[in-house]
Amino acid sequence: MNVISHFAARYERTKVEELTIEEYLAECKREPLAYATAPERMLKAIGEPKMVDTRNDPRLSRIFQNKLIKIYPAFAEFYGLEDAIEQVVAYFRHAAQGLEEKKQILYLLGPVGGGKSSIAERLKSLMEQVPFYAIKGSPVNESPLGLFDPVEDGPVLEQEYGIPRRYLNRIMSPWAVKRLEDFGGDIRQFKVVKRYPSVLKQVGVAKTEPGDENNQDISSLVGKVDIRKLETFAQDDPDAYSFSGGLCLANQGLLEFVEMFKAPIKVLHPLLTATQEGNFKGTEGFGAIPFDGIILAHSNESEWKSFRNNKNNEAFLDRIYIVKVPYCLRIAEEVKIYEKLIRNSSLGGAPCAPGTLKMMAQFAVLTRLKEPENSSLYSKALIYDGENLKDTDPKAKSIQEYRDYAGVDEGMAGISTRFAYKILSKVFNFDSQEVAANPVHLMYVLEQQIEREQFPKETEEKYVALIKEILAPRYAEFIGKEIQTAYLESYSEYGQNLFDRYVTYADYWIQDSEYRDTDTGEVFDRGALNAELEKMEKPAGIANPKDFRNEIVNFVLRARANNGGKNPSWTSYEKLRAVIEKKMFSNTEDLLPVISFNAKASAEDAKKHENFVQRMVDKGYTAKQVRLLCEWYLRVRKSS
Repeated sequence: MNVISHFAARYERTKVEELTIEEYLAECKREPLAYATAPERMLKAIGEPKMVDTRNDPRLSRIFQNKLIKIYPAFAEFYGLEDAIEQVVAYFRHAAQGLEEKKQILYLLGPVGGGKSSIAERLKSLMEQVPFYAIKGSPVNESPLGLFDPVEDGPVLEQEYGIPRRYLNRIMSPWAVKRLEDFGGDIRQFKVVKRYPSVLKQVGVAKTEPGDENNQDISSLVGKVDIRKLETFAQDDPDAYSFSGGLCLANQGLLEFVEMFKAPIKVLHPLLTATQEGNFKGTEGFGAIPFDGIILAHSNESEWKSFRNNKNNEAFLDRIYIVKVPYCLRIAEEVKIYEKLIRNSSLGGAPCAPGTLKMMAQFAVLTRLKEPENSSLYSKALIYDGENLKDTDPKAKSIQEYRDYAGVDEGMAGISTRFAYKILSKVFNFDSQEVAANPVHLMYVLEQQIEREQFPKETEEKYVALIKEILAPRYAEFIGKEIQTAYLESYSEYGQNLFDRYVTYADYWIQDSEYRDTDTGEVFDRGALNAELEKMEKPAGIANPKDFRNEIVNFVLRARANNGGKNPSWTSYEKLRAVIEKKMFSNTEDLLPVISFNAKASAEDAKKHENFVQRMVDKGYTAKQVRLLCEWYLRVRKSS
């Protein structure tokens, strides 16, 4: 199907359908969605979640402590916001069941650039997916069920059409009351239309913003008299009224109130009756106007705090369902956010050196975390990311201990995703000849930007320390390993040989047996085995070799049983992997002639250098980045 016919089919699908009242009631009997409330339709659009048993994934089991979590495909790209999304969905679920949430304002509270507006936009687009039924011509798109009396008509509608009585607690709009008079009480003269909510047409979805303190009045929510119509109609005639307020347009749908608490309190009063009683008063003397929709508000924490601390707002506070939307606190998910943003820009195809986005994510997350007690901030970030630090940092605590100590406000401060994305934009465009990003440029740009932002002195010092004391040393370690693995042509094969040899020597040493090398015929007694093992253990600083050897051999024997009698991969056991890497890279002097970009002494060195650069390019670096990063690494190594 080409794009033109696709558009035509979509337009056809969302066209307004007209029914009689009898046809509408018959539709209600067949399809309960015909009389569903806005929260019920929202739930339908969100769809069923995918249940994830985190016990089956080591990383997720550490993050979510083996719980069963729900992942909603409708919010697939809202990384790291599982809790906030679940609370939003819970609000709709409870409101759909007719519970107290039905009478409450859904309020997203969070820091700038944390994802509040994105959630609001997604909810508005979901609202557009499921149609609703309204009286034809009604300026407030009211439900046809408002025409019926819950006491007198309720039992009949329930018995004949299966419409539960709680759906009849709606009132007629002043417009419908006037039409009913004109029709002489003949309800059959009303027609019903099936409509799709639409942001563009302002049908069932509307947005309102705080205006000027002095001149904003409630008409932005409830509408006002249309002066031009006063020539024809009296001022209190519904036909002289312009139902243009947010509550009028969003009836049976969703009203988004941006930065709600920046609006004067007098402007917010119609929201109270709209949510509690399902109707509100216009600015004129006719009856109340129905409202059967969702009010979604969002603002930053400072506005919320000043609103909450004002005693005059108590009636309001009780009618608000708060969902906190903090910044992402998991490095891997933060990286996914950047990848999504970059993918949707022209930088999608630009080269990005390995480790760049991760470094930006590490910095962002570190600024958002609360300093832990008796533990390092970096370890806390890794634990939040689902890593296991049992072997590398004995001081690291469990995720729950960190959370309990940090309190409920963690993630509500720090640098925003928006700030991080602006930094990445500058990094990609830093080099005038090549649109590409790498961590060395990132550290430089980040430091410059921190200076320009004029943060408080203490914050600035903390942020610069994160770059110099955490990010730079760890990146030097990472790029060192990248360079060394590219230098060693048969890196993994070499590592596996060292691993197999170490395990064999340790096994014979534990058994107190001599070992004969099958290739060379050389015989190693216990002393010789010990000397060979120490050659690897000493550079790695193994404090208790005897225990270490036993631990490794036990691990390998267990692993062999599940691996058809073969040794596991040399990278499978973190402690021994570190030992082998130390051994492999203990003699880095050989590296220098190959990785440096100076003139080469021999053709052999030049060939080796060429091969090294190619292997780095294969890993995802550009040739220009290889030079920059090697020079940075050699400089850092020399100064340390």
